[in-house]
Amino acid sequence: MTRHIVRRPWDLRESLHTPPEIFFAGKRHRRDFLKAMGIGGIAASGLLVGCGKPDPREVELAGKAPAPPDAFADRYPAERNAAFEYGRPETDKNDAATYTNFYEFSTGKDSWRYVSDFSVAPWSFEVTGLCAKPRSFDLDDVYSLFTLEERAYRHRCVETWAMCVPWTGFPLAELLKLVGPKPNAKHLAFTTYNEPAVMPGIARTGGSFPWPYTESLSIEEAMNDLALLVTGVYGEPLPKQHGAPIRLVVPWKYGFKSAKSIAKIELTDKQPATFWNVVQPNEYGTVANVNPHVPHPRWSQANEWMLPSRSDTYPTQIFNGYGEFVGGLYPDEPRG
Repeated sequence: MTRHIVRRPWDLRESLHTPPEIFFAGKRHRRDFLKAMGIGGIAASGLLVGCGKPDPREVELAGKAPAPPDAFADRYPAERNAAFEYGRPETDKNDAATYTNFYEFSTGKDSWRYVSDFSVAPWSFEVTGLCAKPRSFDLDDVYSLFTLEERAYRHRCVETWAMCVPWTGFPLAELLKLVGPKPNAKHLAFTTYNEPAVMPGIARTGGSFPWPYTESLSIEEAMNDLALLVTGVYGEPLPKQHGAPIRLVVPWKYGFKSAKSIAKIELTDKQPATFWNVVQPNEYGTVANVNPHVPHPRWSQANEWMLPSRSDTYPTQIFNGYGEFVGGLYPDEPRG
């Protein structure tokens, strides 16, 4: 059955949906990209036709991850940490689930349509590199070793859209304490799952991107209490399109820094290469803090709009409003 990308009323214009290095590299490069995707110009325009929001039940079934084993059934919903509040309305669950960036599945915002064949159990990820006790963690380890909590975090994309969602997870610092970073460990490199057979976005883009997806944090950022390893959202296990079964959430940074479906974390003494910084370094920095005083090369970051309506706008706050937690890490960050 042919799957069609449905353009919803609040979707980004094409120039923001298409990877920047492809859209702005010239017509020939763009034709090559469309060819790699298996579509021509007329077909491409046809894929973007549609109306109405997806049915919530359909979305839930497509992205649903297995429930935890019975021994850990009480992990969801987790207790809410009262230290964190949105300061604005919570995003509708279905709106959040149907508007995601997950290029391994789709270069649009409709990754939920392509995740059904993605198996997230069993799952394990390794922590390696400059640490005293490198090891692998499976989901049973996560549920038994760490106390999950719910945090009401704002999420800000570099593309200027935003949402407020209740993530369930545990501080990344707690995991690092178990593996014992060595004194020369300066950075964490995150590598996400990479399997073209079940991730059609990888297969379609061919050599256009430097797969697998990689991201990084400094050791100081990783040890900050705000950095969260997430296993759930809206009081349930994380849906596949949100990065199941485990992802990173760093709410003071643009969303592309929050790696999904983590397969490996490596501690290193050098700044690792990161996916979008390799693709388009002048548009995607390695630090990438939310900052209204640092415009994107192609648009202002002074304001943001909340899913699902472009008319629901807010002034962008430096560090996405989390300056009291992380501002001290960045003495040279522009503040006006």
